[in-house]
Amino acid sequence: MPRYFLELSYKGERYSGFQVQENAITIQSEVEKAFEIFFKKNIELTGSSRTDAGVHALQNYFHFDWEEEFNSRQLYNINAILPEDIVLKSVKQVADDAHCRFNAISREYKYYMYFQKDPFLQDRAWFFPFKIDKAILNQTSGIVLQNRHFISFSRQNTQVRTFECTVEESRWAEEEGMMIYHVKANRFLRGMVRALVSSMLQTARGNKSISDFQSLFSSPQQASADFSAPAKGLFLCKVNYPDTQFEK
Repeated sequence: MPRYFLELSYKGERYSGFQVQENAITIQSEVEKAFEIFFKKNIELTGSSRTDAGVHALQNYFHFDWEEEFNSRQLYNINAILPEDIVLKSVKQVADDAHCRFNAISREYKYYMYFQKDPFLQDRAWFFPFKIDKAILNQTSGIVLQNRHFISFSRQNTQVRTFECTVEESRWAEEEGMMIYHVKANRFLRGMVRALVSSMLQTARGNKSISDFQSLFSSPQQASADFSAPAKGLFLCKVNYPDTQFEK
């Protein structure tokens, strides 16, 4: 049966996460409901990257198997059914054994924070009205690149075999009055980006020392980092696949 990758974007503010959950409204449940309304039959979607409640995505994927041809006009019709904070961007046929989660080679996130009160940013960035040392902030982002053990930055109640991640990019940038953290890795643990951001900011404020931050990477204790960064500042920006992924 033909398999398709479905690319989408969404604001996560109103949802209990990306993947379907019992007694909760999620991105997956809304997309599956829209498919059922339009096609009059159920669809089973598989997600590429789990995002927590309140987290946004500029790009994420589902894959699904579909007996019929799927075209751009149908995508337009389903978008008309979906809530305004979810949009389907493209649908592409892939190899029958392609998997949107397991075939991904890396993912990229950005976390946004701002220092001056701004009503136009309050739902998609963290208002952080505190003085920070930007040199220390940059130093901590470099320390992230030097490590692979992230158990301290993983929330409890997560089912993973390993807490090791290979981080390819970790940097802060200042743009239009905001500080933006950009991180790219082969995989991410539950809550990992928000924990990194929170812990780096605690260090840049002087509440923790550089050695305190470094010690988190050698700690055997799960969830020992700071997790105070709110979900609304976090965006999944890109899911990367091998160049041959969409050759069909």
